Amino acid sequence: MPKNALYAQSGGVSAVINASAWGVIEAVRAHPAHFGTCFAARNGILGVLEEEIFDLDEEDPLTLAALRHTPGGAFGSCRFDLGDPEKDRVQYERLVEVFQAHDIGYFFYNGGGGSMDTALKVARMGEVMDYPITAVGVPKTIDNDLPLTDACPGFGSAAKFIATVVREASLDVESAHTSSTRVFIIEVMGRHAGWLAAAAALAQEYDGRPPMLILFPEVPFDQARFLTHLQMAVHCHGYCVVVAAEGLKNPDGSLFSVAQNHDVYAYTQLGGVAPRLAELIRAETGHKLHWSVVDYVQRAARHLASRVDVEQAYAVGRAAVEGVVAGQHSFVPMIRRLSNVPYRWSIEPVPLEAVANIERGMPEEHISPDGYGITAACREYLRPLIGGEDYPPFEGGLPCYPRIQGVLRPQRCPPLHADSLY
Repeated sequence: MPKNALYAQSGGVSAVINASAWGVIEAVRAHPAHFGTCFAARNGILGVLEEEIFDLDEEDPLTLAALRHTPGGAFGSCRFDLGDPEKDRVQYERLVEVFQAHDIGYFFYNGGGGSMDTALKVARMGEVMDYPITAVGVPKTIDNDLPLTDACPGFGSAAKFIATVVREASLDVESAHTSSTRVFIIEVMGRHAGWLAAAAALAQEYDGRPPMLILFPEVPFDQARFLTHLQMAVHCHGYCVVVAAEGLKNPDGSLFSVAQNHDVYAYTQLGGVAPRLAELIRAETGHKLHWSVVDYVQRAARHLASRVDVEQAYAVGRAAVEGVVAGQHSFVPMIRRLSNVPYRWSIEPVPLEAVANIERGMPEEHISPDGYGITAACREYLRPLIGGEDYPPFEGGLPCYPRIQGVLRPQRCPPLHADSLY
């Protein structure tokens, strides 16, 4: 009998991660000779350790198909990394125990760089512990910081949302700047990579409006220089929009602002850049200003998703399964750009070890020489990724997002001793 497949989601979710989920589920079901049943773990790898496995055969087929247009993480997510196989062997023994109990032979893990590391550890666990498991990564991150791909599923929709709200908010500021707000600050996500902040520049029209200063994590923040450019923009245009990445750094490399520290830097909660900038600008210039933090909204706004992003998210989910059927293992299906106009792309497998825990920042040639904007090359790269609309169905004036029932399979393993695992 064919082995069963297990899908799970990890890390910060996106407007299109569930499209990848549906791509995996649909493709697994299209190959009954290769796969048994497709299950999903609750809350990522934690759901495997805790033996919380959703039985997808109990779900309404229409609800599962609706995952393609549903934001959030339908099966729950987590921020948890597997430990060192040598020091934390008990974690891997538990994984094997759960996999065996549910006859799992294929593991599809949907997430960013840390999640790809988890998938890689599971793949290597199979070899070391002599358990036949094929582990595959399914890429996702709104930060767009995975290497060896044209773009990361989730980024295009977040970029489209940011560019849209910046354009709309700037029109609000422009309309009353002579007697009201002169500086509008918007804080976007981006720990090490400034791709989301860069996307705000797409809001600018041919004449450069709105006047904008972008603060990238890749460019050390010089307060005096920034204030000089801000004053110049306000003097020339009457107002200015400031877009700041949450990962903005001081000249010494320290974070400009931290919302909550964590022992693991990747899980340190960033934030607070916008209010700190507001204090600085207010104290040094006296300009009336407003600030906003889009936070989770930028990664949850499925009502304004990029059609290209939705199609790519779904395609990498299907490609993960099709690659396994073709005999591949320990890989990630990545997007390769074939042309800009028209935008054409394909999907190619990349080894997990080439992606796990590796971050891609913005290249220097994509940031303008003054450090506060993007170049024509960056604009050419970004524009196709926000292309097209893919609206969800609406009901009663609001988007309609069905929820899964979440029927768990009966547990077959001994109770979990959490103290020994975490």
